[in-house]
Amino acid sequence: MNDLYSHRIHNVKKSVIREIFKYLETPGMISFSGGFPNPESFPIDEVEKAASKVLKEDGQKVLQYSGTEGYLPLRQWICDRYFQKHGMVVEPKEVLIVNGSQQAFDLISKVFLNEGDHVLLEKPAYLGAIQSFQMYEPIFHTATLGATGIEMDEVKQAFKAFPIKLFYTVPNFQNPSGITYGLKSRQDVAAFVKTQNVVFVEDDPYGELRFFGESHPPIKKFIGEDAILLGSFSKVIAPGLRLGWVVAKPEVMEKLVVAKQASDLHSNYLSQRLIYEYVTHNDLDAQIDKIKEMYRLRREVMVKAMQTYFPKEVSFTQPEGGMFLWVTLPKGMDAMKLFDLAVKEKVVFVPGDPFFPESGGTNTMRLNYTNSDPKEIEEGIQRLAKAIQSMM
Repeated sequence: MNDLYSHRIHNVKKSVIREIFKYLETPGMISFSGGFPNPESFPIDEVEKAASKVLKEDGQKVLQYSGTEGYLPLRQWICDRYFQKHGMVVEPKEVLIVNGSQQAFDLISKVFLNEGDHVLLEKPAYLGAIQSFQMYEPIFHTATLGATGIEMDEVKQAFKAFPIKLFYTVPNFQNPSGITYGLKSRQDVAAFVKTQNVVFVEDDPYGELRFFGESHPPIKKFIGEDAILLGSFSKVIAPGLRLGWVVAKPEVMEKLVVAKQASDLHSNYLSQRLIYEYVTHNDLDAQIDKIKEMYRLRREVMVKAMQTYFPKEVSFTQPEGGMFLWVTLPKGMDAMKLFDLAVKEKVVFVPGDPFFPESGGTNTMRLNYTNSDPKEIEEGIQRLAKAIQSMM
């Protein structure tokens, strides 16, 4: 059937992270690979009560088809939270409930991207976004992500050299690097974007998970209605519910709704009602505080272990929140080859190369600290250090 497949499917690579999963079946394997929230943080009892209540009180409606845009009270709750947290005025007509941020990428791509369009990403960039955008056959360009945000000189050079149509960023605790844009960087990005005719997409699944430093508002707050902002319930409640949202101006929202109707009609209505019941009858901020404390401890254990056991030639980010940190090996070292050595030591990570759509990052890797207990983190970093030293 080779001649029957679409040409676009041949251009999309398998998810490296999903390919790593086969190693997780090995007894005693420690994984720093997946971007999984810690299941100990899931509010199981509260979710069970919420599900029971909505089914008992409104079961016939909850199990029926619903509107494409999503449950109106939940969309209003999202708007209220943006105002509460950031002083941002968002209306429900500007919010679309989606099946996780991966669907948001797909819908945005369907609405805006044609084959050969130019897309600007951070370097490194989120693998899920790369994979989703790849389906629509754009031409990727990247700008380096520095310690406090994207390098604006490189952004401006890219816009000068190419007709950039879409610009995608993850300003808070970026996946994969863990880096966060400072306030000035956000303002600089916003000021520049406002001078361009470009689709600006700001992805913010980790913004609530800050455990050090000062929070900053979304870049969209400085840009206004022309920016598209993505959010998710996966990291603050549970990923299995598969719900996120898109914030966009009505003109864009109209197109996104049409694209979603052609995709799946509407997002899981039971999950929407369940989440709304949960957030209105439980203290979400207390739940988030619990998650942050859990992740802060694990981040500190990992950083301390790396400072203790890694060779001094190895550098790494020290994120202020989120779920990941980024490791840079000495020049000339290949993280893919290191992966093979690490497997023998029974520890796995994600090599950095797939996070670079144009190529590069062969001496980098992403580590997740949220889904292991502190003892596993300590042991896993010692094993990884042993593999690094062996390779060096």
